[in-house]
Amino acid sequence: MADPARARKLAVRIRQIVSAAIESQIKDPRLGMVTVTDTRVTSDLREATVFYTVYGDETQIADSAKALTSATGVLRSTVGRQTGIKFVPSLTFVADIVPDTARELEEALERARHADAELARAREGASYAGEPDPYRKPAEDDEDHDLDEDATGDPAGSGTADDEGEDAAVETRSAL
Repeated sequence: MADPARARKLAVRIRQIVSAAIESQIKDPRLGMVTVTDTRVTSDLREATVFYTVYGDETQIADSAKALTSATGVLRSTVGRQTGIKFVPSLTFVADIVPDTARELEEALERARHADAELARAREGASYAGEPDPYRKPAEDDEDHDLDEDATGDPAGSGTADDEGEDAAVETRSAL
């Protein structure tokens, strides 16, 4: 097993070599506008997977895949000459789906933006269906009023004659 850092460095170098070789050495007319996006090398450095994208329609993508498959031997020998490693990894070409996925995500985000804009337009002239504050609130009691009154309902400390009379009546009842 090789060091993971070495495998990453080799993958970057293979990506550079394959990209340059596709541009300069491969003259297959089926080969379209190919871009090498990524390369992954196994930890034992025996296999390399090259991810690529093709600009064009489905037929151009299929033709480019056939051209890359037929040029695998030439590209592998070029990688071997330029890297100088003992065992040259076998190359496997895989169409990269990341750009398609990114495009689908962008379209989904655009649909969400349009839906948000429509909702904002509908919300501009709208008003609430009920009261402005739909939550129930407890009945408002005059707490200050309750604290200032005694049990009879008269303000505390008023010193009226009725208070004195009631106190006398309470005393008489308790004596009986």
